Amino acid sequence: MLLAILAAATFSLCAEGPRTTCVVDGDTFWLAGEKIRIADINAPETHEAGCAAEQALGQRATRRLIDLLNAGPFSLDIEGRALDRYGRSLRIVRRDGKSLGAQLVSEGLAEPWRGKRSDWCALLASRG
Repeated sequence: MLLAILAAATFSLCAEGPRTTCVVDGDTFWLAGEKIRIADINAPETHEAGCAAEQALGQRATRRLIDLLNAGPFSLDIEGRALDRYGRSLRIVRRDGKSLGAQLVSEGLAEPWRGKRSDWCALLASRG
């Protein structure tokens, strides 16, 4: 189900305090005061990373998501549940029909969502 096609907004890294339109990390952002979790991916943590490698990859994913969101209009689609257990809106973010989450996955900055979070430190150590 298509929620909306959005005009380009200007995203930056979220700061402390009230959040309106900003990026929290590689899979979570705020848009017009609504907290959105990208439903089709899991990105490494930046705030509670389990190791330095996860922190570094999480920061890269965050910067890339800022760039992708700032690149132009996108749609927010509901597929499955509309909200997660934390009350965040679950959305697939698309531009020209292509998932921005899938783009982050293809660039090695996220993984497809499999119903639970992975251990990024173990994944990164096995690659290394």
